[in-house]
Formats: sequence, C-alpha cells, structure tokens
Amino acid sequence: MAALNYNHLRYFHAVAHAGSLTRAAQQLNLSQSALSVQLKALEAQLGHALFEREARRMVLTEAGKIALDYADTVFAAGDALQSTLAGRVRLDQQVLRIGALPTLSRNFQAEFIAPLIGRRDVELIMVSGTLKDLLAQLEAHELDVVLANQPPRVLGGAVAPDIISRRIAQQPVGLVGPPGLLHRPLRFPQDLAKLPVLLPAKGLDIRTGFDQLLDQAGIQPIILAEVDDMAMLRLLARSSDALTLVPPIVVKDELAAGTLVEVFTIPGLTEEFHAITQRRRFPNPLLGALLET
Repeated sequence: MAALNYNHLRYFHAVAHAGSLTRAAQQLNLSQSALSVQLKALEAQLGHALFEREARRMVLTEAGKIALDYADTVFAAGDALQSTLAGRVRLDQQVLRIGALPTLSRNFQAEFIAPLIGRRDVELIMVSGTLKDLLAQLEAHELDVVLANQPPRVLGGAVAPDIISRRIAQQPVGLVGPPGLLHRPLRFPQDLAKLPVLLPAKGLDIRTGFDQLLDQAGIQPIILAEVDDMAMLRLLARSSDALTLVPPIVVKDELAAGTLVEVFTIPGLTEEFHAITQRRRFPNPLLGALLET
C-alpha cells in the first residue's frame, strides 16, 4: 500500500472543517479545481468517498467522519509534539460519544462506562436529550450509542431500518422508603391506598406496569410527584417520607448507606436497559469493548 500523502490529508482536513470547498480554497490559497483534484486523489487512495456534495456544502460520509477523526488525531499529534518539546505535555485521546434519556439511572450509566473510567487515553462525551434528538445525532454519526430504558420502537417515533437495539441489562423494580416508615411488612397493593408514593413519569414501562397492577386491584394511589428524571426521583426519595417506585440501581448508594431501605419488590415488574446503535461499517472499537463487557 502506498504511503499516505499528508498534504492530501491536510487539504481534506481543511475542507471538512470549513464545510465548503470555496472557503477551504481561500484559506489554503489554492484554486477550487486544484483542491478538488487533491481530494479525489485522497479518496482514490483510501478507496472511499469522503464527501457528499449537497448544493454548495460538503457533507462528510461515514468514511469521511472516520477519516476526519484520524486527521484530527494526526494534526493534534503535531501540535502535541511542539507542546512537548516546549515543555507542555498533552495526551491524545480516543473519543466515545454517548447519549442517554433523562429517565435513565445515572448509576446505570456510571456502571456502563466503568471499564473506561480512569483511562487517560479515552475521552467520554455524554449528553442527554429526547429520543428523537438522540437518534438524529446517532444517525448523523455525532453519537456512537444511545442508552435507553426501552427499545426505540416502544418509545415511539420513526426509526431507521439500520438502527439496532440490544438489551444489555434487566433489573427488578420495587418500592423503597426511609427506615422506620413502616412498622410491619407492606401489603401490596392494598396498603398503597393510604401511603403516599413518588413515581416515574407516565409512559415508562415500569410506570405502566405499576398502574396496571393498582388498577386491577381497584387502588387509587396517593401520588406526591411524577418525575421524568431519575436523578430528581432519587433526590426526592432521599428527602421524602414516601415510598418511591424505582429499580434498586437508581438508589444503590442510599441503600448501601441505610438512608433508604427496600420495602417491597414487585413480582414480574422489571426495567430493561438498552443500547441503541446504528449499523456501521466502521464501529467505534471502544463501544464494542463496552458492549462485550
């Protein structure tokens, strides 16, 4: 294989960041035709189209985004060399971009990324948002994975055929509360007619299953709060004299410390955790290692 032409790579790097052949040509003091020839030469050598031409914009293909990651690393390494020789140390990193729904336990997210925590050669970028926004970022190759507590087709919205969802964990769901809240074992579900509860927002599997159980028993619960953010639900559970419906992983630290106790595990009610990815020719190797773990 012929050695990579780094002049071609630099030209590609400039066009990718400028988003326009015209702007990049001006920055490089080259004609557009000359710059286009250099890009075609790089694409021929790599064996993949790096851009799609859309009107006046240059849009990166999947191969182009992979190439840009490497180009960023290559030219950052040159900057790092200069910094090192000038006495300033810089460590280049691999990047893994993770999106998560706000309804997903922060503790679960922490356990998912635990194998990468502490690795100085890895940068983790974590964002939250709606399923629609996160899937759009996944399809635009701005995210490597989306973490959710339900498959995307259950959560609603149009899902591209190359979107893949795999269940990576499952947890029982129960009621937790402060120590001493009850003086006898909970009778489920009848005691919930007179005990206040904190619940996840409607639309989640665990809330739907919980509501169905109480409806079947003719129980109308006393709801103090309905929360669509598990971190907020955890805070409320810690500061309230109420029962809270959660998977235990959400409040694992409080359970370990004894500030909350498991009051009742609801038979048959579980929460699933899903990793949503897009079928790609060049998957992020960091993600593959996490999913295998």
